[in-house]
Amino acid sequence: MATNSSTSKVVHRKNGKTSVTSSSPKENGSTRQESNHTELHSRDTVQWARDVERIKMEVIEQMKVQMSEVLDKALTDSLRSLSQSTQWDINGNTHSHTDEKARSELFEISHVRTIYHMFIAALFLFIISTLAVDYIDQGRLVLDFDLFFYAFGQLGTVVWAWFIMFTYTLLGPYHVLSQWADLYHRSSWNMSVSVATAVILLVAQMCVLGYFPVFVVVHYQLPPASRFIVILEQIRFLMKSYSFIRETVVAVVREKTAKGESCRFPTLSNYLYFLFCPTLIYREAYPRNPYIRWNYVWRNFAKILGSLFYLYFILVRLCIPVFMNESNRPFSTRTLVLAIFHSTLPGMLMLLLGFFAFLHCWLNAFAEMLRFADRMFYKDWWNSTSFANYYRTWNIVVHDWLYYYAYRDFVWLTGHRFRSVATMSVFAVSAFVHEYAFTMGFGFFYPVMFVLFAVIGGVFNFTLNDKRKGPMWNVIMWTCLFIGQGVQVCLYCLEWYAQVHCPRTGTGFWELVTPRSWTCNL
Repeated sequence: MATNSSTSKVVHRKNGKTSVTSSSPKENGSTRQESNHTELHSRDTVQWARDVERIKMEVIEQMKVQMSEVLDKALTDSLRSLSQSTQWDINGNTHSHTDEKARSELFEISHVRTIYHMFIAALFLFIISTLAVDYIDQGRLVLDFDLFFYAFGQLGTVVWAWFIMFTYTLLGPYHVLSQWADLYHRSSWNMSVSVATAVILLVAQMCVLGYFPVFVVVHYQLPPASRFIVILEQIRFLMKSYSFIRETVVAVVREKTAKGESCRFPTLSNYLYFLFCPTLIYREAYPRNPYIRWNYVWRNFAKILGSLFYLYFILVRLCIPVFMNESNRPFSTRTLVLAIFHSTLPGMLMLLLGFFAFLHCWLNAFAEMLRFADRMFYKDWWNSTSFANYYRTWNIVVHDWLYYYAYRDFVWLTGHRFRSVATMSVFAVSAFVHEYAFTMGFGFFYPVMFVLFAVIGGVFNFTLNDKRKGPMWNVIMWTCLFIGQGVQVCLYCLEWYAQVHCPRTGTGFWELVTPRSWTCNL
């Protein structure tokens, strides 16, 4: 039997022919090893692919968790910021505070910065012309800042009066409301407690923030700038304390607490922060920046000081020499018209200086020191084609307060009717406050501001409304602003010097409310 066990035969068929090939045991073992190696390699590849897939899924899961946390925090902060920064205009339209940084960095834009440099060049020209005139008149260079020292006199009185108003505003309404909130949910006499609290707050507000500043201004005969500091701080404290009272009362009444439990009340630190941050709407939390740019703060304060010097040279070179002479002439239509058009340039310069020094530099400096992130203090009012838009965008801080607590509350009380009446009520409140500030600041009653705001401003708001589009309407708006500023500067300057040259001789009502410039004749 010829059998070879060590040989293996394989039969192949190709092209109809049969061929037999034989393989040795060595070759067969090598093939088997290669097959095992390939199989092992395949298993390793599959296992590696599974491990990679598992690691990828773990990484994705971790990223999902982390991204979810980040997005939750971002959305929470965004919603909180949106609820605090989304405001409504006087007609009920909404706008979102998304370009605060653009507003605070407005003067970093090259084109706007060029205009800023032009104003600085004009300031240098005022300084040079003043020095030249002094040298020609007196034969020496004179920089006399007596007007500054006069206007800001008696600052010690201003400081202690401000401290009393601030201390009351911080501690008075806060502690009265905290006691009321504690009793409101525990006592069965809710209405009686609320009425008693309202009476106490009303009397305290009238005495400390109503009568006291007026007494200080009149009794101590403060000069103009010191008067304005006291009166404007009085108005600010009144608006801030009203916002705190209004928001806190609503929150306490709406809060649901178990019987006998005290409700949640704002902390004193939150209220203190609100008193200094540049907003008039109270919230328990505001969007905050992570750090303070102190160089930015000092630059803003330096710009405010420069604006004061700018105002000084405008008064010295463009107003005082003219109106000192005009006050000696009989009052006539020709005198008035010429004086108004002469006052348009200094009046507009004062308007722009007030905007730049207060709404841009002062508010941004305090916002930066307090890390207050909402920098929407104004919008692009200079591009307005209607006075309705100008009133909404000129001063966002005050506009928001007027919308929330004058317009919206009026609409709510009237059942969402009489929106036009509500709009006019806002103009009336604004006009009254402006007239009060100017009357107390200058020391005489001349209702220029009231007429411009309540009468002319109201008419312009409805006639030059948002339907007016195009560059020509922007030109018309600026023309009206020039004339309006000229009217204010002219009439107030004429009245100031009339009060100096023709002082009041009595204390009767008509003596106090009749402008002296109408009858003063030297």
